[in-house]
Amino acid sequence: MNPIINQVGTIFIPVSNVEEARNWYCDILGLESSGEILFGHLFIVPMNGTGIVLDSKIYSKETIIKTPLFHLNTNNIEQAYEYMKSMNVELTTAIEHNHWFNFKDPDGNHLMVCQC
Repeated sequence: MNPIINQVGTIFIPVSNVEEARNWYCDILGLESSGEILFGHLFIVPMNGTGIVLDSKIYSKETIIKTPLFHLNTNNIEQAYEYMKSMNVELTTAIEHNHWFNFKDPDGNHLMVCQC
């Protein structure tokens, strides 16, 4: 029997300043940003489903995510795109195939929003 479960638990994102990153991610996700920083370098973003951990200990220019490793879900790609524009998020693509777009966080990590 294989002891590895076919399930993603948590995705780690390298960030240069965990407090600033906490505030930014919580802001774009509409979450309260008063959560605790653990061990001086970790913040667990309260998510539904697979977790996201912001980690300043693993940050370097070499560890920045250069292509999206996952996507955040939306039910309305046009509204999500306009929302991110209104939040002054750096968008790196337009809406592609009426289905997804990419953006960067303040550290330059490439992320995606996709209509589910």
